[in-house]
Amino acid sequence: MSNRKVAYYYDNDVGAYTYGLGHPMKPHRIRVTHDLVTAYGMLDKMHILRPKRATPEVMSSFHTDEYVNFLHNVTPETAEKMTYHGTRFLVGEDNPAFEGVFEFCSISAGGSIGAAKQITSGAADIAINWAGGLHHAKKREASGFCYINDIVLGTLELLRTYPRVLYIDIDCHHGDGVEEAFYTTDRVMTCSFHKFGEYFPGTGTQEDKGRGKGKGYAVNVPLKDGITDEAFKSVFRPVIKRVLEVFQPSAVVLQCGSDSLAGDKLGCFNLTMHGHASCVQFLRKQNIPLILLGGGGYTVKNVARTWTYETACALGIEDDIDPVLPWNQYFEWFGPRYRLEVPENNMEDLNIKDGSLDVVRANALEQLQQLTCAPSVQLQDTPRESVQQHLGFGHDEEEGRDELDEQLAQHTRYLYQLQEPDTTTDESGGSDSWDSDESGASARAGWQRRAQSTSRTRAGGAPSKRRMSLLTGQYFDVPAHENGYEHYECGAPPMKSTKRRFFASGAWDEGDFIDAELDARRGVLGGGRQPLGRAMERGGQYVDIFDEEDEEPMSVDS
Repeated sequence: MSNRKVAYYYDNDVGAYTYGLGHPMKPHRIRVTHDLVTAYGMLDKMHILRPKRATPEVMSSFHTDEYVNFLHNVTPETAEKMTYHGTRFLVGEDNPAFEGVFEFCSISAGGSIGAAKQITSGAADIAINWAGGLHHAKKREASGFCYINDIVLGTLELLRTYPRVLYIDIDCHHGDGVEEAFYTTDRVMTCSFHKFGEYFPGTGTQEDKGRGKGKGYAVNVPLKDGITDEAFKSVFRPVIKRVLEVFQPSAVVLQCGSDSLAGDKLGCFNLTMHGHASCVQFLRKQNIPLILLGGGGYTVKNVARTWTYETACALGIEDDIDPVLPWNQYFEWFGPRYRLEVPENNMEDLNIKDGSLDVVRANALEQLQQLTCAPSVQLQDTPRESVQQHLGFGHDEEEGRDELDEQLAQHTRYLYQLQEPDTTTDESGGSDSWDSDESGASARAGWQRRAQSTSRTRAGGAPSKRRMSLLTGQYFDVPAHENGYEHYECGAPPMKSTKRRFFASGAWDEGDFIDAELDARRGVLGGGRQPLGRAMERGGQYVDIFDEEDEEPMSVDS
């Protein structure tokens, strides 16, 4: 193999975070991996970088401002209140609000974004971020141990330079968050090899092929328990080879989730370390810019072994390293064998037993056969810096604003948003039903309609809004409330907009203070006019307060 420039991202702080006692996700596995990579002397062969931590502004290029602001402020003590008793943002028990959750997310996202920049700048041919690969996180909600979707953020950075990006997922769980993010575009093809059938997250059938322009560009390969190295190669290589021929990606992002290894605590595949790493070796031979990310993996010593070996594969030295582990800080963890290997076990391969693997492979190839040529895209030069940075405005200027300036800006933007038509519709009562620009009587009526829609039952009598737990594999119901907002304080639903807020600090419920300040400083209100807060409830319309009792509440277009 030819020499390749490899960039390796690592932040020593990442191993210090914990999801909580007894939780299967262990960020410490990244530190164990790094220590093993160091013990093998690989650091001298790579460009070692500490990731720049992602800011809330960077995260909001995919996630909603409200969700990013929530992660930035939530603590274990305030989680119950800020999640509205577990009905928003962190639904279920899979994603606890542990101490330092935002910093942990900023390291993960910063590494993947930095890896993408190394690739697009030509500084590296292969970039590695084992702290990344958190593929379940949604736009406005955490899921499956994942809070911020670093894969989507890194892919968006690649799309600033490259016309097409291929995302491959070999985690035991379906990469639903990434697929959902790019489901309607042909610039990103997502290809996931995962366990399907009463298994988290319950998505990823071969009928899910994309929508609109993205029709055909979501490839799913659902597998059954016990798949072995040879069986996995027999479906992975022909499918990916055909994908490369048809899609012709400019860069590849490979999520190397290690819960597909044999013996994983939450996985159900039977792959060895070499079978898992063969995916890295296969893609390295294609000479396409490659990003390697982490992901799942809950037997820590096997995760560290595999990611260490795959780092060697990225360097092209996998045949030169000693399978007997060198001394390292965690040497005793790898007993009693003390070897760099993850052997298979005696699980039965159900994919071969019932012949379903041949059917799945044929269906995937047939889907790819219908894509005649690589999609084209018109590219334009993207600015290397924002207008704010170019003009020299930064945080120093923002510090000059006082509290009133920020609150006034919030209310001005809020008033503007109330008069904007709401283009979002939600007929199913799903998670998107939280997004609304309604206010006043309209808002209450809208929330009641959504609550009724959410509480509709299926044939089995279960509520229509359900979630699946990665920990238990069981479905659970999201609480449905009678009037749609009883679980909120003071009986009022939180106001939220799908549009960008420029000032995330401050609260929305300080109308009385701001009304008084505005009266004093600007003299806007006077005589028989109503306060600004009440004017906002009427869509920004001022009316005479003496005639207010005789009027019907004004409705706002939604």
